[in-house]
Amino acid sequence: MANKSLFASQRGRFFGKADARNLAGGQAYDYDGRQKLAQLAVTGSIGNLFYQSAEMELDQVLKAAETVPNDFLAKTAVYARQKGHMKDLPALLLAVLASRDTLLLSQAFAKVVTDGKMLRNFVQIMRSGQTGRKSLGTRPKALVRGWLNAATDYQLLQASIGNDPSLADVIKMVHPKPRDEGREALFAWLIGKPCDAGRLPQEVQDFLAYKAEPKGANLPDVPFQMLTHLPLSRDDWTKLALAGGWNMVRMNLNTFRRHGVFEDEQGRKSPEVAQVAKILRDPQRIRKARAFPYQLLTAYQALAADMPTEIREALHDAMECAVGNVPSFKGQVVVCPDVSGSMSSPVTGYRKGATTSTRCVDVAALVSAAVLRRNRDALVLPFEVKVRDVVLEPRDTILTNARKLTEQWGGGTDCSAPLQWLNERGQAPDLVILVSDNQSWAGVQKGAATGVMHEWGKLKKRNPDAKLVCIDIAPYGTAQAPPRPDILKVGGFSDAVFDQIAAFAEDRMSADQWVGEIEAIELS
Repeated sequence: MANKSLFASQRGRFFGKADARNLAGGQAYDYDGRQKLAQLAVTGSIGNLFYQSAEMELDQVLKAAETVPNDFLAKTAVYARQKGHMKDLPALLLAVLASRDTLLLSQAFAKVVTDGKMLRNFVQIMRSGQTGRKSLGTRPKALVRGWLNAATDYQLLQASIGNDPSLADVIKMVHPKPRDEGREALFAWLIGKPCDAGRLPQEVQDFLAYKAEPKGANLPDVPFQMLTHLPLSRDDWTKLALAGGWNMVRMNLNTFRRHGVFEDEQGRKSPEVAQVAKILRDPQRIRKARAFPYQLLTAYQALAADMPTEIREALHDAMECAVGNVPSFKGQVVVCPDVSGSMSSPVTGYRKGATTSTRCVDVAALVSAAVLRRNRDALVLPFEVKVRDVVLEPRDTILTNARKLTEQWGGGTDCSAPLQWLNERGQAPDLVILVSDNQSWAGVQKGAATGVMHEWGKLKKRNPDAKLVCIDIAPYGTAQAPPRPDILKVGGFSDAVFDQIAAFAEDRMSADQWVGEIEAIELS
């Protein structure tokens, strides 16, 4: 008889032969070059993770970039920035592109470098030598100069906050030719050179006047960070809280509490509590800020114990608004958040001085709670090597249910566990959403396919039209399911993922559409 392991049936080939080992040692499927780069670009932050160091992640990105055409590299940088709202990976991909195709670099640059932080990231990566060169080169220098002259005065002030490199370093490096006398004075002031103060932008003149005589003067209209080291009064802090942008207010709630914004002189709750709460729950401000839902979760997790209840409740309301585009799916929906030990990694990796408190397990729980909020009959199956028993109330807020799920954290990883649970009970859902770092190592680890594919094949016998969505939230580069018409692999933790799930569930996109969205981007 022919060797069955070599001459598998058509059914066996449809399952897909596992062709890789993940970092936990389990069977896995490798992404092809374009899928891998896309996955890394929307999940990677070049930080240390549970199974991978920052150096390993960087090596993965550079190797994946080598396998794709230049235009796809450029489009992935744009996609990661505009759709994934990423910060480091788009700049890294631009730096790689600078060594390969300066025309495409020029076309992608303005779509990726949308603020001063991205500009400084790009310059830092270019000078590091990690992408093949330690100098900027003629075209990158010209693009940086163009950004410096096209930026508004306020954008330049924002860009001046931060180091390694500082904006002053960047200006000295590329020597931009000022577009007018005002910009010439601003460049000189930013690098610490003498300038005609009367030609500086009005907000800079106001800032200098306030520094010289802060008492009694109006707060200058400059970025918040330029003022925090000055001797501000409670009234000043209150003005900052009420006039600030939505993201600034969200990120500095504890700072405002510490400086007395939420208390009057008698220690009672101040009227500003209600005003700040109104800012936080304002739907227009939330949409304009384009905040990740997980950033709201981070803000909620970081709240001081004595933060006023109104502020806490406002963040609950803001979260409901931030995930308002989560669709209602047809049929039976099952959401499977991975709560295993490796999901304890910060979602953006361990980074000295900049490690987020939000873990991968928090993001998985958040996705699950958001889907449940709009799909009240959905079944939520948190898993590690087995499914955890947890009761969620669809009417509870997203943050409340997310917290219940994260309390289940711990244990090994078997991504097939929720599918096995469904099979043992004879259930046949229409849509299964698996949210994981894909580092499955427990359960079935023999045969041609992964445990996920073995169990998925059983479930498909009961419901041939069932669809599986695998959301990958860590840049490890392997998956537990191969590409198939009934399986969507998508990466990232922005709200764009919900749109992709909806389109796939409604047959409005193919399993390859994630990469297709990148390829459809117009660069010119």
